[in-house]
Amino acid sequence: MFKGINKHYLLLHFIVFIWGFSPILGRFITADAYQLVWWRISATVTVMFLYIQMARINYIIDKKTILQLAGTGVIIAIHWLCFYGAIKVSNVSVTMVAFSTGTLFSSIVEPILFKRRVRLYEVIIGLIIIAGIGFIFTIETTYRLGILLGVIAAFTAAIFGVINGLMIKKTEAAVISFYELLAAFIALSFYLLGTQKFDVHFFALDNRSILGLTILSLVCTVFPFIASVNLNKYISPYTQILTVNLETVYGIIWAILFYEENLELTPSFYIGVLIILFAVFLNPLIKARLHQTKAG
Repeated sequence: MFKGINKHYLLLHFIVFIWGFSPILGRFITADAYQLVWWRISATVTVMFLYIQMARINYIIDKKTILQLAGTGVIIAIHWLCFYGAIKVSNVSVTMVAFSTGTLFSSIVEPILFKRRVRLYEVIIGLIIIAGIGFIFTIETTYRLGILLGVIAAFTAAIFGVINGLMIKKTEAAVISFYELLAAFIALSFYLLGTQKFDVHFFALDNRSILGLTILSLVCTVFPFIASVNLNKYISPYTQILTVNLETVYGIIWAILFYEENLELTPSFYIGVLIILFAVFLNPLIKARLHQTKAG
């Protein structure tokens, strides 16, 4: 039993490590947030469809489930627009720290949708993370819009993460991923058409953007997205969201190595990061203590 659990947690950390590089690509790609997200989704949906066909996975599901997945797909589109929008208006480090607020949102959303009691310590941990964000927010006033978009990205991630935790009980991970991203693609396309953002410049990508989007779609999206949805069978959405906070650490490290973002930030930023990391690692300690208490 423990071997199986270790395997799933190891896979989760590997996925988070891959995701930690995606914001670096977000800054590397010269296309704006709308172009980035639309091209990323279109490429990902195409590859997922080919995968489903080659694996001979039955993707025929009932209309109710399709509508549920479509709604979730719209949330995912909003999530990615806010996430990469935050990177474009601020930087990787600020975006990743703001994204850590997903722990608090998950501690509230998961009990509601899973119909279980709210765990006080989960809320407290989430509030500690919010305190870290608040500390940064009061000092780093230059990045207010980036922080706001990062928090919205975290909120939407918590929502679709918990929903997928419910959907995986009756639908295969690859099918969930395909329909959600297909809906995200359709919804975003209609929005871009309605706002007249589809023009010659939208489809004219430079070589840098093409390279970045290819890596982002194939390496950082297709496999991690399907695998993370499937992990809902074994790991709770709250624990997943909490572990995803390590994406903040990986993202900041990559940002320092590639873009020297440490030169753009003040010491107060890193104090806030330490507060957030304290909360992240506090969760497994509390869970272990509670487990020992029950066992005793």
